[in-house]
Amino acid sequence: MGFFGFLLLGLLAGAIAKLILPGRQGGGWFVTLLLGVVGALLGGWIGGLIFGEGLTEFFAIRTWLLAIGGSLIVLLVYGLVTNRRRTHHG
Repeated sequence: MGFFGFLLLGLLAGAIAKLILPGRQGGGWFVTLLLGVVGALLGGWIGGLIFGEGLTEFFAIRTWLLAIGGSLIVLLVYGLVTNRRRTHHG
């Protein structure tokens, strides 16, 4: 998968993860892109460990499931960190 395909995958996976998770997460499209790319990397790494195969093809369902799953994990951690900051400093 090419660099721009991976960025598109990350952006879409991050957006889908934000839609799946209840509540209000902060951040605009750039934060969504970053979280999605980090989540796609995490999902690919986890997929490589568990299935022996990470993110391969853009249109493969496994690629999307791994990227979205990784994005959900990253978004949950991001939400915990930002909420903790708000409660301690706000």
